[in-house]
Amino acid sequence: MLSFRTELENPVVEKDIVELEKKIHAFQSGQLPEEKFRSLRLARGIYGQRQKGVQMVRIKLPYGKMTYRQWIRIADLSDEYATGNLHLTTRQDIQLHFVSLDKTPELWAKLSEDNITIREACGNTVRNITGSFIAGVDPEEPFDITPYAHAAFEYFLRNPVCQDMGRKFKIAFSSSEKDTAWSFIHDVGLIPRIREVDGKEVRGFKVVIGGGLGAQPYLSQPVYEFLETDLLIPYIEAVLRVFDRYGERTKRHKARMKYLLADLGLEAFGERVKEEWKAIRHKRYPIDGTDPVPVLPAEAPVIPAFQLRDPKKYEIWKQTNTFRQKQGDYYAASIRVPLGDIPSETARRLAAKLQTITADDVRVAPNQGLLFRYVQPAHLPYFYHILEEEGLAEPGFDSVADVTACPGTDTCNLAISSSTGIAEALEAVIREEFPLLVHNKEIKIKISGCMNSCGQHGIATIGFHGSSVKSGTRVLPALQVLLGGGILGSGAGRAADKVIKVPSKRGPDVLRYLLKDYETEAKPDESFIDYYDRQGNKYFYTLLKPLTDLSTLKDEDFVDWGKAEDFVPAIGVGECASVVIDLVATLLLDAEEKAASAAEGLQEGRYADAIYHAYSTFINAAKALLLGEQVSCNTQIGILNDFDKHFVSTGRFPFEGSFKEHVMQINRQEPGAEFARTFLDSATAFLQEAQTYHRAKAGVAQEMAV
Repeated sequence: MLSFRTELENPVVEKDIVELEKKIHAFQSGQLPEEKFRSLRLARGIYGQRQKGVQMVRIKLPYGKMTYRQWIRIADLSDEYATGNLHLTTRQDIQLHFVSLDKTPELWAKLSEDNITIREACGNTVRNITGSFIAGVDPEEPFDITPYAHAAFEYFLRNPVCQDMGRKFKIAFSSSEKDTAWSFIHDVGLIPRIREVDGKEVRGFKVVIGGGLGAQPYLSQPVYEFLETDLLIPYIEAVLRVFDRYGERTKRHKARMKYLLADLGLEAFGERVKEEWKAIRHKRYPIDGTDPVPVLPAEAPVIPAFQLRDPKKYEIWKQTNTFRQKQGDYYAASIRVPLGDIPSETARRLAAKLQTITADDVRVAPNQGLLFRYVQPAHLPYFYHILEEEGLAEPGFDSVADVTACPGTDTCNLAISSSTGIAEALEAVIREEFPLLVHNKEIKIKISGCMNSCGQHGIATIGFHGSSVKSGTRVLPALQVLLGGGILGSGAGRAADKVIKVPSKRGPDVLRYLLKDYETEAKPDESFIDYYDRQGNKYFYTLLKPLTDLSTLKDEDFVDWGKAEDFVPAIGVGECASVVIDLVATLLLDAEEKAASAAEGLQEGRYADAIYHAYSTFINAAKALLLGEQVSCNTQIGILNDFDKHFVSTGRFPFEGSFKEHVMQINRQEPGAEFARTFLDSATAFLQEAQTYHRAKAGVAQEMAV
């Protein structure tokens, strides 16, 4: 059964941090290639910024949850190591920017003191497992998904199956059929359900797979209408093994699972999942689904005398930013956090005051806001008063007025134009010209600095992503406008359609045109999405076409939001996942490290881990020799086929039988001690022969050069 293990109690945390420090020193001294080091630091939550010499550190908060102590710890460390700002992300993480690489091990060590990790927050790993931010208090949830999301987080953290895949992998747990975690844009999305079996209630999940945004949005496909909770983690593990083995690894833009699923088809993908079932470590994985017991504030806390500055605004805030929990005696209250940025000083003051009247459970919402739980109705005015004091009392949480935006060109290598500046301008339009829309939670405005959709513009009702437009010899920042995305519920959704591209400084006019047209032309009670469908893409293209006229440009149009100088396109190399490592010596070193990890797993009785590390030893060593012969290696299964073709069948490398058949024993054997030992022995022997082959070839090449 699941136990809530803490980061401090995990004996490998200290080893992780020490290893990171050693690898940093090896990289800085020239002993570790940049490509290898990049993949390693990314898998430890350390991401290169647009600005040279500093890092963004991403803190992994499963399903967005943190205690007040953790929140204060993060705020304190932001002051010590970063900029004194906490950036809340659309994937319920917190990011610290402008961190020195040398200081990252020390930062991680101090985070771990309060059970906080950065492990696998970036890189080709299972990223932060997200969950509905209202889970546990959602009046419509069949059960609290929190224990199941936490079990998945613990199970896959540091799991050998998902440490160096072709690309990142995302999992989301929604709390109800409303799908507030947007399961349909994830590699694995989950909707909780209950069925009656033999007169008993049984918990399970609807399972959808293969979703993703980026430049080419894919909506997920359903694979189970009901999968029992005991089968949840075994199924995800089998999916990960298939993705790791068959997923693309050379063409980065085609390396997400959505493309593998599209290439294979759902049925063939499912067959490969079944092929892995025998080899997974647990055929069933029971999870204790008991609702977590909240740490509640005192029944009668001491509340100082206070007076609301704007009682009328409080009433609007109460309507838009709070709801009655499924625990009927309490309310949940939310805070709009502009651009997801909250100063550490503000975070500490909020924590000190709010923990007296709320549960010790703060959730980061995917709209970059915060949710607080178990507020007594009588304490809501004081809650609001605290927000007034901090300048965070704006109503309209998760409404059209609550714009989501990634950091864009402020820090990201991939961003083309500003997303934060235009987001502030759009919020001002709503606040000043359409104030009643704080009550509209159907329209969502989302902005990304590029087409990759970190701001989730790809599922926005009204979306924008950064771009550029050329006017004569000059280039100006632009926005691609997208319309019609959204949640349909029960694991289904809509991707937004591209409509038109306009200069960035005309973004506020785009919003004015759209909202005024909707106000005057929509039918009574017609949603914006229905209105968009009725009018059609061409209608909105024609509506916005006047804003594309470049003959009326002014000098200010060539300056991006929040900037002082003319716009210059400058796109760096993205680090959303580790690059493909194609150095033969580095791959052989990787194989050595995998063999050592396998031996450690075998010694500790972690047979499934040992077997997977041994498998990786085979793969990396074979890939090294193939690349040495200029043979392209796109997938792991391709490596197995190509090694047989180029080495075994030609007699260039002595191997009895088929190399592929030998290595693929991994999914035909139960993960026990005997197979783990023999498989590792075989992998180690193969590695030694591969190293001998490489040295001999290198020696011949050197002689020829002389």
